[in-house]
Amino acid sequence: MAQNRGHVDIYYCTQCRWLLRAAWMAQELLTTFEQEIETLTLRPGTGGVFKVRADDTLVWSRKEEGRFPDITELKQRVRDVLAPEKSLGHADRKRP
Repeated sequence: MAQNRGHVDIYYCTQCRWLLRAAWMAQELLTTFEQEIETLTLRPGTGGVFKVRADDTLVWSRKEEGRFPDITELKQRVRDVLAPEKSLGHADRKRP
């Protein structure tokens, strides 16, 4: 088990009804990073917010990116913050 486990926050818009999307992404992250994530919090908001933070690092913002993340892309970004050495197997991108 990892000694220093990370924290993930998913901010989602309640007005836009994005709870199910946020919950599904939370489930995917918790399944992939079961040893690396200590807490994952769903944080309701308004105004079209959909952001993901890992250990206080912004890894995704729908407003900045102009879209929602593909789950593989989100896992890669979370991995890069919480466990850079972790392989994501077949879903991993080729590293330069």
